[in-house]
Amino acid sequence: MKKLLTYFPNLTDLQQQQLQKLQGLYAYWNRKINVISRKDIDALYERHVLHALGIAKVISFSPNANVLDVGTGGGFPGVPLAILFPETNFYLIDSIQKKIRVVEAIAQVIDLKNLKASHLRAEQVEGQFDFVVSRAVTQMPRIVGWVKNTISTTHQHELANGILALKGGDLTAELHDYPHAKVYQLDRYFHEQFFATKAVVHLPL
Repeated sequence: MKKLLTYFPNLTDLQQQQLQKLQGLYAYWNRKINVISRKDIDALYERHVLHALGIAKVISFSPNANVLDVGTGGGFPGVPLAILFPETNFYLIDSIQKKIRVVEAIAQVIDLKNLKASHLRAEQVEGQFDFVVSRAVTQMPRIVGWVKNTISTTHQHELANGILALKGGDLTAELHDYPHAKVYQLDRYFHEQFFATKAVVHLPL
């Protein structure tokens, strides 16, 4: 939590309380369902929460904007982003039902009213969204194929509507066919060694 406050000093008391509860909640659920790597649970705030909030260093979502989190797993990046942007609508989906149950349980405990979760494949999603977010789900061409028809043509942010993907490593080959993609290296914003090879990729669609 200290790291979070260093990088996000304007968190409200409610946001701090919601974020503080995540450690105990994820530890509890991880004993029942493996939603986070066992070795990572003690580094939850750095490797999961702060990593998810890397997207917030690239964009500030508008009130009433609609954001789809594809392959959310246990709720990343969607849950931390929903806490940080309480007036933005987040829709979290995953093809594994038990992970969605975890997301719904955590959202209920911390009273996240701007988050909805469903057991769905990306290709089944209906509706229009300003942005699709994801974290290490699959290669960019596959994500584009899944979500290209769900991106709204009405823009309300400085960044063009599209995909915001948390990625790691060398992205040259993966982004070869997307010359308009912009890569934001997270070590520009966060100083921990974990972020040395991590990035947010913005792909307008």
